[in-house]
Amino acid sequence: MKYRSCFSFAIPLVVLIVAVFGYSQVEPKPGTEPGTVTLFPPLAQWREAVLAGDSVGLKVLYSTTPAARVITPSGETNADAEISFWSGLRARNIKLEMLASPSTPSGVQQVVMQADVLSATPAGDKMVYVTQAQVWQKQGENWRLVAVKRTDPASLQQPASTATEIYPAVADAHAEIKKAEELAARDHKRVLIVFGANWCYDCHVLDLAFHREDLVPVLTKNYEVVHVDVGKGDKNQDLMKQYGVPMDRGIPGLAVLESDGKVVYSQKNGEFENARSLTPEALLQFLNQWKPAERQSE
Repeated sequence: MKYRSCFSFAIPLVVLIVAVFGYSQVEPKPGTEPGTVTLFPPLAQWREAVLAGDSVGLKVLYSTTPAARVITPSGETNADAEISFWSGLRARNIKLEMLASPSTPSGVQQVVMQADVLSATPAGDKMVYVTQAQVWQKQGENWRLVAVKRTDPASLQQPASTATEIYPAVADAHAEIKKAEELAARDHKRVLIVFGANWCYDCHVLDLAFHREDLVPVLTKNYEVVHVDVGKGDKNQDLMKQYGVPMDRGIPGLAVLESDGKVVYSQKNGEFENARSLTPEALLQFLNQWKPAERQSE
């Protein structure tokens, strides 16, 4: 069974930094809530240098003795490459969302955050999301970055955690699909079934995407959405088979039905399994492609 892509590069950031660099306490500080950011001066300086495209100003913020360790999805690199990465985004605006603020030894500051970056591209401004863990160390009178781990830029917002219950464990999926079909028949919609599980990171990515302002109108006008919990591959497998969505191709898995239950689309090859790599444009295209036939010209 495929669970690979449902585990986030973002979620174990703190754990990995702790394992590699030896810091032991990773619980958020009392009073710190996800989404709140109190920038201590070096982090604010880092943000301003990225916004200004100031490579020289960024370079002085990275430790040289010892050399800063930088870990990316492609492997370990160095501060120069990391500076080039941020400069290359040509950031027009950066919003920092705190994911965790672990307790650290004296003289060390660790933050885990998502950077919402409005990036200038040849095709126009584009929002991208980068999740990053930073470990700062006081070196003499100055703070320096001694360790960094980050994701590649994503076109979809990445969830801070998988704590949100998208798939209620006690829901009767058969009854919910039947009810959705009745509503779809009344309102001339189709039924969109999303097979997934609360532990699945990409399921949360997809759910966040379906709440985007550019997708909500198309989704709500054309579909009744049903979330079906598959557990660890031991729940509602009869429904996955009925609608032709193979569990071994990963989740989230999608199927689109007519209001009478006829399948018009089923995910055969894990197209949404790696939801974090999708774009809003691809999701919009999907929703428009499979909306009711009478609305295809809209």
